Amino acid sequence: METRALKSDGLLLLTSIIWGFAFVAQRVGMDYVGPFTFNGVRFALGSLVLLPLILRKRSRRDPSENPRADTQAKMLIFGGGLLGITVFTAASLQQVGLVYTTAGKAGFITGLYVVIVPILGLFWGQRPGAGTWIGAFLAAAGLYLLSITADFTISLGDFLELIGAFVWAVQILIIGWLSPKIDPIKLAFVEFSACSFLSLVTAFIFEDIVLNALFQAAIPILYGGVLSVGVAYTLQVVAQRDAHPAHAAIIFSLESVFAALGGWLILNEILSVRGLVGCALMLAGMLLSQLYGLMEGFSLNTFKAVFARK
Repeated sequence: METRALKSDGLLLLTSIIWGFAFVAQRVGMDYVGPFTFNGVRFALGSLVLLPLILRKRSRRDPSENPRADTQAKMLIFGGGLLGITVFTAASLQQVGLVYTTAGKAGFITGLYVVIVPILGLFWGQRPGAGTWIGAFLAAAGLYLLSITADFTISLGDFLELIGAFVWAVQILIIGWLSPKIDPIKLAFVEFSACSFLSLVTAFIFEDIVLNALFQAAIPILYGGVLSVGVAYTLQVVAQRDAHPAHAAIIFSLESVFAALGGWLILNEILSVRGLVGCALMLAGMLLSQLYGLMEGFSLNTFKAVFARK
């Protein structure tokens, strides 16, 4: 069992690294294409990566074994479409925000969704514990140091990332509601396909889609689509079968750290001392918000919902 848990932790760490460095790919890709074009193509690629998994599972099943197939199909279309709209909104805010902010800052601000999720749970009758409120306070203090200037203003990019973090949190809560009822791979396929469709329609209206530009952005688009959306999501689903929720909480919080590391290594982004302190406080808030809940006996389903993101 220890070997399986260690393997799961390794897969979760790889997933976190892929997602962290995806912020770099997303920022580089927009040197060549618009944000909606980038998202449209990368989510289409992510859907295609999941398609073989769906077909493989389908070939092994006897349709007569599931009398609720029609009901589940309707729920899949409705739920996947709803998630697709939510992801389109969140991913668009994130992608446009990256035009005006750094990959590292975007990673940490987006990561605030792990603190926002239990707070939004108040609208569903959930009661966040003390750790959530302490974590939210630390994260807010960190955000202030990272993004708020001396004259109490925030850059457009950081503001868009912050709004996006709230939308990511809504997406996570919807997944928490749907995931027990629908196959997660099928749900993700419909979700990503809907997001891709909405992004491409928006791109055709507001952006110039040039084939040569797509070829120039091929590497970041492939990374963002195949690795970040398709492969990393699959790794997450496989790894969390045997992973301890506490381990997953810690490892997934490192996504923002890898985003900052990628920005420093590849894009030469540098944070000030004030910004580094802010990042440290935000990371501490994220960890406390998640791990304190474990000590209070939060259910495993809650953590599955919190971590079912990209």
